Amino acid sequence: NRRVTVVQTAPATRVGIGEEFGLEPGTVSTGRLINALRKLGFDYVMDTNFTADLTIMEEANELLSRLNGEREGALPMFTSCCPAWINYVEIHRPDLIPHLSTTKSPQQMFSATTKSGPFAASLLPERPFVVSIMPCCAKKDEAVRPGMSGDTDAVLTTRELAKMIKARNIPFASLSNEGSYDSPFGESTGAAVIFGASGGVMEAALRTAADALGMEDAPMEYHQVRGVDRGVKVTTIPGVGSVAVCSSMGAAIQLLSNDDWKKDYIMIEVMACRGGCLGGGGEPKSTDPKVLEKRAKGIYKIDSESAHRKSHENEEVKRLYDEVLGSPLSEMSELLLHTKYAPRGSKREKLAQFLDAVDRREGNEAAALFTDNCIWRTNTKQFGDIIGLEEVAMTINSKLPKLQWDNVAPG
Repeated sequence: NRRVTVVQTAPATRVGIGEEFGLEPGTVSTGRLINALRKLGFDYVMDTNFTADLTIMEEANELLSRLNGEREGALPMFTSCCPAWINYVEIHRPDLIPHLSTTKSPQQMFSATTKSGPFAASLLPERPFVVSIMPCCAKKDEAVRPGMSGDTDAVLTTRELAKMIKARNIPFASLSNEGSYDSPFGESTGAAVIFGASGGVMEAALRTAADALGMEDAPMEYHQVRGVDRGVKVTTIPGVGSVAVCSSMGAAIQLLSNDDWKKDYIMIEVMACRGGCLGGGGEPKSTDPKVLEKRAKGIYKIDSESAHRKSHENEEVKRLYDEVLGSPLSEMSELLLHTKYAPRGSKREKLAQFLDAVDRREGNEAAALFTDNCIWRTNTKQFGDIIGLEEVAMTINSKLPKLQWDNVAPG
């Protein structure tokens, strides 16, 4: 109770967590999940699906801008919401960095928008403590990436949340399955929930891109990119180009084994886990060989029953653009919703780590990046050249202005 707590739940968690309490795989437990989180004591229970819709608004427009030659970045464009895939690129294939979408993942978009803008202002002088419930272990690593650390305060996997619920003796399976997420980050569309399945990000992007291109006869569902099996799935947008979906890191490595992908596709989705987030390392363990198919069925059931199935139909997302962001790819959107990548071990990565530590006023962490006889040339009259590890740490901890949360507007 020392901080206002906000929790966000990823799409796949609502069809997975019930397995920990004896429910059938794929059982949609959205209401039970919301009610359990409220019983645990979270002040605000919100939905990562909201920022999945926001991700599509940015990513679909980013793709169209690259196709029209209006934005830097190579084609085909790779999706960027899977942190294990991003790690693989930065470590093993830095040549692919220009192809990555700069759009943050829904987890990081949610945390950034929660801590900036109208919602954050409504909580002043408090600053919310943001927790995410994820099917993915790599999300823990993503939360501390340079440039994004501090937005998401804690990441719990689906299994870890189940342990908390059991420790509090909350009868999850007996809870009401009626429940609503809190606003302003509670509304979502069917396009958002399918993020949890392999091919879902691509399908959601295609729904919005097709409308943006005026393709009135475009399908709502793209079954060619669905499925939980390992491999590469392909579909074509008439008059635009082909897209590919890689279910598992092995499928992506196979696709990248030659250069055909450079000419064959305009966009490629990669999910490191087979089946996508439904098969994430933080989801419940199962001996059921059909567990992924059952979870996927639950996801697509939510989509098919949604009142709105396209991300650009989300009224709360529209309001966020009207009141804060302006438009997709605007200056404010770039500041809050986009990020950068760098080869691991590169000078650029070190600089990003240093600036990130300075932003958080973690002097010892910043100093640890230097050698013993370091010189930090600040190029300012006030600080000049700072020599030695102790001086670097002391300057950041004691001489820089203290962090103030009374101005939470971006920038």
